[in-house]
Amino acid sequence: AKCQCKLPQRERTNCGYPGISAAECKKIGCCFNASMPGVPWCYTPKPKKVKKVCPNDPYARINCGYPGIPARECTRKGCCFRAHPAGVPWCFYHRVTEE
Repeated sequence: AKCQCKLPQRERTNCGYPGISAAECKKIGCCFNASMPGVPWCYTPKPKKVKKVCPNDPYARINCGYPGIPARECTRKGCCFRAHPAGVPWCFYHRVTEE
């Protein structure tokens, strides 16, 4: 992603070898920007930011507990808890999305 390549020059970590082409650099999953001499042109991107979200669709829930699990025990396991609707897991796993 483009935003992963927006890094101050002093924070660039070399990712290729001297004389690497832009295409070769991108093929190995790195960023390429040859606009500044004296800094790595092929460099490691920023790590992707991910966040955990509780799915809104009750039918997309993946069970994380057992019938009748208390909310506190569910959240202690690191899961989501919503005591509605009937017929779906009330204690369920987060979904991870990229920011």
